[in-house]
Amino acid sequence: MLSLARADYLAIVAHALDGVPEEVCGLLAAPVGGDSGDIAAVYKCRNIRASAKAYEPHPLDVGTADDDAGSRGLTLSGVYHSHTHTDAWPSPTDVAEAGWPDWHYVIVSLRHPEPVLRSFRIVRGEITEEPVEVGDH
Repeated sequence: MLSLARADYLAIVAHALDGVPEEVCGLLAAPVGGDSGDIAAVYKCRNIRASAKAYEPHPLDVGTADDDAGSRGLTLSGVYHSHTHTDAWPSPTDVAEAGWPDWHYVIVSLRHPEPVLRSFRIVRGEITEEPVEVGDH
């Protein structure tokens, strides 16, 4: 399960909307030794691919997020990105590039007027959707 604070959920969706027409991306962090899906921090990243069909977090942003997370007792545990014209389901590129089997892969679809956020685990090419809980934590 992926658990997001309402403020983090809104920040991710706002980032996706602000980035149109290109995909946006960012990183998720959870407490070290805790549930990797209990997201405690969200880090917006620049998409160095500057594309409407692919994403790659800027290495400097990844380093900054990792340093900040570590200083707060957190560890990077997932990534989010937007799909500007397709459903919130991992594309073949998303699956091929999912290199961290213990990470949460969050996709925000902007295909319809109301954004849709879904989360997945991707292990050796196998996609498993997981529930998303948005609360006030």
